[in-house]
Amino acid sequence: MSVSSLVTGIQHIGIPTDDYEKTVAFFKSLGFKEAYTTVNKGRKMAFMKLKNTVIETYENGEAAMEPGAIDHIALDVSDIEKAFNEVKKLGYTAVEDGIQSLPLWEHGVRWFTILGPNKEKVEFNQMLQG
Repeated sequence: MSVSSLVTGIQHIGIPTDDYEKTVAFFKSLGFKEAYTTVNKGRKMAFMKLKNTVIETYENGEAAMEPGAIDHIALDVSDIEKAFNEVKKLGYTAVEDGIQSLPLWEHGVRWFTILGPNKEKVEFNQMLQG
């Protein structure tokens, strides 16, 4: 099995913000709709969707405020456990301590993140089904 056989596409692109309302308004002006919003650890977050493109924007008070400020790209996977094991076989280490989870969307999500050769964060993410 290979990692590529588990990836089903890009799930979202993560962009931190210091001004949540301004960022949401910006993406709305481009035609994005709020697909899901929540508060996580006291910070607002929104998944903005336009056709098959999803932007995750979230308050963190640490936005780089310069070109290249995207925090991560998330790949949608069909089986997070298998993806984690395949990535480990390739010698990559998760940024966090193993597979993480949050109660987002209807049934929650599980993910892990690795660093690429340029310190870019690549997140492997599975939306859980009921």
